[in-house]
Amino acid sequence: MRVKLQINQQFNDLKAEIENLEGLFSGSAESIHKARNELRIVTLKGQRYILKAFKVPGFPANAIYGVLRDSKAYKSYHNSILLKDYAPRPVAYMEKKQGCLLQQSFYLSEAFDYDFTIREPLLDADFPDRDFILRGFARFSLKLHNDGFFHRDYSPGNILIRREGDGFIFKVVDVNRLSISALSDSDRARSFSKLWARPEDLTIIAEEYGQHTKVGKRFAEDVVRFSEQNKSVKNFKKRLKGKPVTD
Repeated sequence: MRVKLQINQQFNDLKAEIENLEGLFSGSAESIHKARNELRIVTLKGQRYILKAFKVPGFPANAIYGVLRDSKAYKSYHNSILLKDYAPRPVAYMEKKQGCLLQQSFYLSEAFDYDFTIREPLLDADFPDRDFILRGFARFSLKLHNDGFFHRDYSPGNILIRREGDGFIFKVVDVNRLSISALSDSDRARSFSKLWARPEDLTIIAEEYGQHTKVGKRFAEDVVRFSEQNKSVKNFKKRLKGKPVTD
């Protein structure tokens, strides 16, 4: 079994504690999300961190990730370094391989103490400071896009928000699917398509976005159009599986 561990030099003082991320994960009883992958809280030297264990892929995916593609843990770590202030700071990642097959992978990051995700104000028309939050999210998204980042899963649960003073701090997580290039107006509009938001809320976001940069006259319409297309595709797949659809 070959083990690869990379530690952010800013956290070298934690090296002894995180040399076995598998042990840290199994020793934590504080699971905060468990689906395809699982997230657990670990405390090191009095500070809280998020440790993510990625689902072990079956064959041939484990061979593809073992040889041809970077693992999701690797991409989470290195993309977070590139994202800097947009994402919680990366601490370390670890891969375990048996021959050319990926067996396990973990990603450790700082915990971002957030108050809510963008989902709550999108769903609750009476959410406190709702308009202010949506407009702040638009400006945050613009900065992200201007730096060339296209988060390929820019969905509500991956956008964390913390109230700080009179404003809000935004962070993105689950960043292993990230594209980096100059974004066209179409890319920028499409990036909001997974929010599953109402057209009127998307219009607020798009119009605030457009007030701070030059985009086409139909930008807000395109934001709504891409969102409705995404909803149609997802609901079509749900119907095929006999699941209830959502607006």
